Amino acid sequence: MPAVLITGAASGIGRAAALQFAQQGWDCLLVDISPAIAALPAHCLAQGAASAQAFALDLTDAQALAQLGRQLAELPALDALVNNAGISDSSGRPLAEQAPAQWQRLLRLNLQAPQALFDTCLPRLKPDARIVNVSSGAGHKAIPWRGLYSPSKAGLIAWSHSLAQRYPQLGVTTLCPGFVRTELVQGLMDAGRLALADAVAKIPLGRLAEPEEMAAALVFLAQPQARVLSGQVISVDGGSGIYGGSSRCALSTAVPAPLQTPLHLQLQAGSDAACDSAWLQALQAEGGAQATATPCQGLVSTQALAGGDLVEAVLNAGQQFAAAHARDASLLLLLPASAPQGVPAWQHQTALAAARMLVATLACEWATQGLRINALLLSPEQATGAAVAQLLPLVRFLTGARAQFVTGQSLDISGTKESHHG
Repeated sequence: MPAVLITGAASGIGRAAALQFAQQGWDCLLVDISPAIAALPAHCLAQGAASAQAFALDLTDAQALAQLGRQLAELPALDALVNNAGISDSSGRPLAEQAPAQWQRLLRLNLQAPQALFDTCLPRLKPDARIVNVSSGAGHKAIPWRGLYSPSKAGLIAWSHSLAQRYPQLGVTTLCPGFVRTELVQGLMDAGRLALADAVAKIPLGRLAEPEEMAAALVFLAQPQARVLSGQVISVDGGSGIYGGSSRCALSTAVPAPLQTPLHLQLQAGSDAACDSAWLQALQAEGGAQATATPCQGLVSTQALAGGDLVEAVLNAGQQFAAAHARDASLLLLLPASAPQGVPAWQHQTALAAARMLVATLACEWATQGLRINALLLSPEQATGAAVAQLLPLVRFLTGARAQFVTGQSLDISGTKESHHG
C-alpha cells in the first residue's frame, strides 16, 4: 500500500486530507503538535487506512525531527510527503513593532520546517515520491497586519520550484488554498467577528471552500498521475487569485456537488483531425464519451491547438460552451505552449499571454453561474498519440467535482523552454 506523511494533520485541511487518504487505503503517518493527533489514527483506520500512526511533535524542534527520522527508518518508505502545517499572525501588529520572538516562530514553522522535514524524510522517500507543499494565496499577494505570513508563503512557493528543479525524479507541487471554512474561520463567523459576505467579497465563485475540497486536491497531487504537474502552483481559491475587479463578488446560492459526483466528459473538437482523434479515442477507451447525462458536465476543447488566432479560438470555444451550458459545468482548454511552425516565438507568447488572461476573465464573468474554465498548456507531443491517455487523470480532476473550487487557472505542463520565458 502507498504511504503518506501529513503534517498539521490534527485539524482543518490536514485532518480532512488524512481521512481521504485513509479512504483510498494508504498507510497514514500523521504529524501535529496538538495532543489531538493521538485520536486520529483510529478514525483513519475506520475509514479504510492500511495503517495509521500519530506523531505528536514540534516541527521547529531539531531534536524532535531527528527522532522522527529514526522512527521513519523502521516504517514503510514514503510515496508522498504533504507539508501542510503552518500558522498565521492574528495579532494585527505592524511588522515594524514586532519583537523577534513574535515573527521567528512563524517563519520557522511556515518556511524552514518544510525544508528540514524534507531533509529528514529524504532517505525514506521512494525514487518517484511526490512532495506537496501547502502555501496560500497570500504567497502571491501581500496581506498586511498578518506578520510574516505572506513572505513565508511566498518563500515556500519559491522553494517548491527550486526543489522540483533539483530533484526532477520527484513530483513537487504547491497547493495555494483560498478562503477555507476551517474550524478557525467557522468560529470567527459564529462569533460574529467575520461576515460571510465580507469573506467572499473577492471570490468570484461566491463561497468559501470546504476543507474536503483542499483535501481532494492534496490526494490527487500525491498520486503518480500528478507528476506531470511537478513545479506547478495549483490555486484552489474559487478565482480569488485572478480577480481584479473593484466590485464585491456576490454570495453564491448554489450547493457544491459531492466530491464523488460522476463526471460526464465530452470533447469540443477543433480542426486538427489527428489531435481530435487522439482525444476522442482516449475518452472512449475509458467510457468518458458516453452520452449518459450526469450532474457534473465537463468539456475538453482542442480548438485553440489548431493554429490561427489564439485569442479568437479561446473566445469561440468559450462562447460555444456558455451557449450550451447554463450552469454547473466546466470547460478545459488545451493551448499550445510553443509557437506553431512559421510563427515567431515573441508573437506566440504575446497571443498566449492574452489568451491566458482571457481564461481568467471568462472565469470571473461565469462564476456566478457555477461555470468554470481552466487551461492546460501542452507541447505538440502531448496533444496527440499515447501521451493523451496519460493526461486524462489530470483532465478528469480539473473538470470534475473534486476541483470545483478551481477556476481561471492556466497550467503549463509542456516542459518546453519557450513557454517558460513569456
